Amino acid sequence: MSLVFDVTADQLTPQGRQAVQELAAEEIASLAEELVAYHQHFAPLFYRQEQREWAAIYLRGLLTADVARKNVEAMALHLLGVGPHAERQVRALQQFIGEGKWDDDAILAEHQRLVNETLGEEDGVLIVDGSDFPKHGGHSAGVAPQWCGHMGKKDNCQAGVFVGYASRKGATLLDRRLYLPESWFAEDHRTLWQDCQIPDEIAFQTKHELAAKLVEKIMASGRIRARWVVCDEGYGDSPAFLQRLEATGLWYLAEVPRDTKVWPLLEMDGQSERARPSSWIHPQVPSRKGPAPRRERLHPSSPAKVPLEDLAKQWPASAWQRFRLLEGHKGPLVADLLVLRAILPLDRLPGPEVWVVIRRKVSGSSEEPEWKFYLSNAPLETPLATFVRVSGMRWPIETCFAECKGELGMDHYELRFWRGWHHHMTLVILAHHFLVRWQQRLNQREGDLAPDNHAALARPN
Repeated sequence: MSLVFDVTADQLTPQGRQAVQELAAEEIASLAEELVAYHQHFAPLFYRQEQREWAAIYLRGLLTADVARKNVEAMALHLLGVGPHAERQVRALQQFIGEGKWDDDAILAEHQRLVNETLGEEDGVLIVDGSDFPKHGGHSAGVAPQWCGHMGKKDNCQAGVFVGYASRKGATLLDRRLYLPESWFAEDHRTLWQDCQIPDEIAFQTKHELAAKLVEKIMASGRIRARWVVCDEGYGDSPAFLQRLEATGLWYLAEVPRDTKVWPLLEMDGQSERARPSSWIHPQVPSRKGPAPRRERLHPSSPAKVPLEDLAKQWPASAWQRFRLLEGHKGPLVADLLVLRAILPLDRLPGPEVWVVIRRKVSGSSEEPEWKFYLSNAPLETPLATFVRVSGMRWPIETCFAECKGELGMDHYELRFWRGWHHHMTLVILAHHFLVRWQQRLNQREGDLAPDNHAALARPN
């Protein structure tokens, strides 16, 4: 069995990459044995012996380098041969992954426990993100013309919501959920709904709601250590979503759109502090001419909200601090950081007091600088260096997606059923973590006990 090694090699130290390239035959055999042992963590959670066997075969197929297109047929024929029973074996593997009645939740619960053993740290970071899968035709669960990040435009695709985990030790995925667009809840989709075997109890939920539910489920389980949760502006644009994250006890650092408006608590000179929002609420005064106001409203003399982009450009150069960041595979970048306190609007009224973190990429050209804006509910005593580090902890999930799609067949599936999509993603997640564990052991063998591959290093410049 030839396993995928290049997926992990480019993340290792130079010594670790060399160790992968120089694996002897007996070490490859040891790796195959390690996969068998890894599968044993999950085997008891399948209901029947044949399910355990098919799960082992599917994992092997995902991890086998010389299967170019990792759909069910290609993996089955490669691993089981093309003899007289080949067609029956293909159908059996197809049924296992597409319709098999085994419990994803139990499998992922054990997976998260193992991730905590492998990567867990007290200040670990949950990462919320989406990944999209272009599809031809409209007969697979959730397929619809919608924004497809993979294509960079609106296209026919399935959209998945994912939660990952990152620490100084590495990163992997924790959970997933297929998004069903509103069009799938219309009457003209009922036949298609039944054909895709979507459970009747599934109700429409936005991507924000799906993501919040996944995070809440992970935190309620207590299986994994985490202190932070991060997301891009596709999720950070919802104050209701941020409230749900805060309710889990996590500190969020959420990227938000540049036109997000807040009430800054400091004037632009950085010295004088504005009045607190208790004075901004207009009292509810009953009127003799009509009913009492149903809701509070802003006092006419309350200050105006300020878009974050305008706020960033009005602060003097002396207020910024410069850092050198190591982020992603792009190498180091230099950025100026500014943090300040502000009031976040909630239902058009003053909401929670939050941190605003603004990052301005330093470029040698005369082009408009690249800005990123974040909100955070972290404690008042949180140092700037912590925000800098955590701001770089969102990109590891992009690396996970790239590895899963490039090497593990995450987007190679040809499955139309609701259950099949989730089963496939579950086993891809397990395969990825297997490689992360093996990478960690290679690093330990080379004396690099705690690689900081997936952490943004914040160094004052």
